[in-house]
Amino acid sequence: MSPNRAGHDPRACDQRLTRAFTFLGKRWNGVLIGVLASGPAGFAELARAIEGISESVLSDRLNELARLGLITRTVREGPPVGVSYQLTERGESLMPVLDDLARWAGENLPDPAA
Repeated sequence: MSPNRAGHDPRACDQRLTRAFTFLGKRWNGVLIGVLASGPAGFAELARAIEGISESVLSDRLNELARLGLITRTVREGPPVGVSYQLTERGESLMPVLDDLARWAGENLPDPAA
């Protein structure tokens, strides 16, 4: 089969798209980034904001997002000692994509609560 205009086999999935959905398809990653778009938040605040996420999964996802450079973890000296998370510039750069996905879902996917 001949390649299309972009030089790709039309039946082959773009590897960049595969990487993006491997990351965004991991439960809670996109949601966490979306919640942090409103500004810095502590662990307990994030746990309350995201219904259904366990504390261990939240901790794992926050560590992964920090490792990828999408969020920062800041420890505030106490008492009491506190930790907050916020998007980095790299994390904020995902927001237009997530906003577009949310808009598309609102227009094209049924609301499970309806």
